[in-house]
Amino acid sequence: MNWIEVTALIVSGVFVGFINTLAGGGTIISMAIFLFLGLPIDVANGTNRIAVILQNITSVSTFSQKKMLDFNKGTRLAIPAVIGSLLGAWLAVDINKEAFEKAFAAVLLLMIFFMVFKPSNYLKGREDLMKRKVTWVQVLMFFLIGFYGGFVQVGVGYFLLAALVIGAGFDLVRANAIKVWIVLLYTPFALAVFVYHGAVNWKFGLIHAIGNIIGAYIASHLAVQKGIVFVKWVIIIVIIITSAQLFGLFDLKEVIGFFLKK
Repeated sequence: MNWIEVTALIVSGVFVGFINTLAGGGTIISMAIFLFLGLPIDVANGTNRIAVILQNITSVSTFSQKKMLDFNKGTRLAIPAVIGSLLGAWLAVDINKEAFEKAFAAVLLLMIFFMVFKPSNYLKGREDLMKRKVTWVQVLMFFLIGFYGGFVQVGVGYFLLAALVIGAGFDLVRANAIKVWIVLLYTPFALAVFVYHGAVNWKFGLIHAIGNIIGAYIASHLAVQKGIVFVKWVIIIVIIITSAQLFGLFDLKEVIGFFLKK
């Protein structure tokens, strides 16, 4: 591994940690850099989980210090997500996700519609929902989200934010705090499955994680300081970029390769 590869892994990790903490979708950058550097897709998918764990440890720590994280309800919602992630990771060893990516991009764009045209329904927390006990509908919802997270991870933050804000009543800042807690709890189980199948490159993953930790630290502080409006626009921008990538309007791997060659 040369200094260019190390630099690319760390710098891209900063962006991934920042984006994943405030919204989601940063995994596309991780996958692109891993594939560009020669990892098979299953190994890239597994290796990415190392940085996800470390960046979320950083984010959870910061949100906890800022008194923004509801550990009790977050943990209850994480249990079905953990179970789902195990099943999703087992299926992720041999995947063909081209058709699914197009459908996923359409879902992301639909989320922009709700955020822009229905902000009162999406951006404000609801005390009545926050105080309710976890329902069977929420259990199923977070099981399915955990399944998706274990399967491919890309953009799972969007689904968690939607479920936590619309389904559980949290505002975006508090939802972000619970989101990173849930991801932190289920990702080690998914990583264990990839390790079992020999689909993890520890050197790439740990170097990439250095940048992830830096990005997560910056983002978790900004999320509290700048508030809901800042988070909303970060999410919208990332959704647009992610959707364009999934629809094939540009290839992020080629963009990264272009700058690395310069």
